[in-house]
Order: sequence, then structure tokens, then C-alpha cells
Amino acid sequence: MTFPQRRLRRLRRTDALRRMVAETTLSADDLIAPLFVREGIDRPQPIVSLPGVVQHSVDTAVKEVVELGMLGINAVILFGIPETKDSVGSEAWNPDGVVQVALRRMREEVGDAMVLIADLCVDEYTDHGHCGVLDGKGSVDNDSTLELYQRIAVAQADAGADIVAPSGMMDGQVAAIRSALDAAGHVDVAIMAYAAKYASAFYGPFRDAVDVTIADGGDRCGYQQDPRNGREAMSEIRFDLDEGADLIMVKPAMAYLDIILRARLETDVPVAAYHVSGEYAMLEAAAQNGWIDGDAAAFESLISIKRAGADLILTYLARRVAEALADRRPQLGTGPRALTSAIKELPEESS
Repeated sequence: MTFPQRRLRRLRRTDALRRMVAETTLSADDLIAPLFVREGIDRPQPIVSLPGVVQHSVDTAVKEVVELGMLGINAVILFGIPETKDSVGSEAWNPDGVVQVALRRMREEVGDAMVLIADLCVDEYTDHGHCGVLDGKGSVDNDSTLELYQRIAVAQADAGADIVAPSGMMDGQVAAIRSALDAAGHVDVAIMAYAAKYASAFYGPFRDAVDVTIADGGDRCGYQQDPRNGREAMSEIRFDLDEGADLIMVKPAMAYLDIILRARLETDVPVAAYHVSGEYAMLEAAAQNGWIDGDAAAFESLISIKRAGADLILTYLARRVAEALADRRPQLGTGPRALTSAIKELPEESS
């Protein structure tokens, strides 16, 4: 007996057939690599809660960008860790701050061959760990913070950023930044808004990476989104688009695939999703304990984000996946066993 659904099975029979009809594909072009650049070090520093990820010096960050470009990755996003922090995060807009120095060096090295994105916020730079200036009562002063974001945007654009990425979830941040960039002559610098950024439990390893502790045991629930709300995310996205965002981002990714899909249906601008530190760390921990095939699970995770509607994925897996994709032979497919075989042939990462 022949069943109607047999036509689906016929197209799964070989790896070549599966690749031919694959609805979702992943390439290095889809990936944005997050890089942490720390002031005052001369060699990479491992991040314990992010196995395989490091805090770079400026020199090693430049080298990493060159190598990522050779693997086909077109974009990186920079996060800075300054030597000194203060109540307003002034190192974030210092022309000689660590991110601005790194941007200039990278631009000199790679020209326009790579897209350089700068995370735009002050939490890595403040001594209280919040994403803005405080009002004296422990709350973030939204409007005063916008003035700081404008200064940061111009400093990053002056240093060579192609895209600035405001992540603080301040009301009106996109409009304020667009105004400042245009006034400074940076009309071609784009804005990738963290439009739907949730107050998530998955950010812990990132905060280790940038040495951030929120003062007095506080949190960011007052300005980041409530994980229980989905319609609210669409409102945030519409506001950012109306203010001039060129790209929008959903963060985190895997726990918010429904939001990625809704964002994709909401707009025609590029949609990015941040596969965040906690999502990465869970995969790594489970793999190290032998509970999952880490390489196959990593690839499947990114495919799920792409399938949900993301055009771009910010992920700490970027280098590893790009290496596997570059190394994969024609006879190797995109299934779990095939990807695992490709990755296991790779040399260990030098970092």
C-alpha cells in the first residue's frame, strides 16, 4: 500500500535530497559574533561561565575580527569592559575608551570588509550596573539617560561603527540617537534597536563577562520587558520602527521564538535575534556532562532561530559554526550526525 505522505519520506531518503529541499539553511552570513574587549589586558582572559569565550585585549580582538572575516562572518558586535567605572558610565563615550579604540583599529585593519556594530548602553560602564543614570531614588532617569546615549552614539560613529545598537530599553532612545547621529553628520550609520529585550534570567554569564553587578540586589524589570508579555513586544517594536530603527532585535532568542515569528510578520526590516549567554552556557554545560551532543544541539538551536524568522543571529557559537560550515565536504549534510562529523574534524580553537 502506498500512503499519500510517502512523497515526504521519498525526499528524506538521502542527504543530498534532504539538502535539496531544506526550507531553512544557515550560513556564516547569518551570524554576528559578540566580542568582549577589556581595557588594560594584553592577552585573552577566559570567562568561566562562558566556556570557549574570552575577554579580548584590543590587539587580540582585532586579530579575531580578521580571522572571523576569513571564515565568512561579516559582522561583529563589541562590548567594552573599562578599567574604571562611575555613576554615569562616562567611559562609554570617551573617544579613547576601549570600544572606540577597538573600532578605530578594526576599521584600519579590515576597511569595509566587515560590519562593525557597537552595543550602545552604559551598564558595562556604570558602578551601579543599571542601563542609565539614576535619579537619586534608585530608579533610572529615562530622559537624562537619552542625553548620554546620544553622546555614546556619536563617539562610536566617529570611531568607525557601521551600526550602533542601543540595548537599554529607554523610551525614545532610537529617535534621540537618530537625531544625534544626523546632527553629527553620521546619516549613514544605522541603528539596530534591541526592541524586544526581556528582563530574562538567561543573562547571568554575560554579566560575568562584563563585570556587572546590579547595585543593592536590584534588577531591570522596570525598563526591560516582562517575560509574560508578547503583545507588549509588538508595541515596543512598532515604537522603535516609527522612531527610525533600521533593524530590530529580539533578546533572548530560544525562549522567545514566538516573539521572533511575530516580529517577522510585523515588519519587513531585518530581524535579529540574540542567542544569549545563558542559552549558550546551558548547551555547553549539558554537552560537557555528556547529556547531549553539543555540536548537533548547537546547530539545531540556531536553525530553530532562523526558522522562526530571524535574518541575523548574534551568537557565541558563531566562530565554531562558521568553521564547521567552511570545512564541511559536499557529502556531509546538515543533519546532526553530519554536522558532528564536520566539527570533530576541526582543530581545537587556538583561543
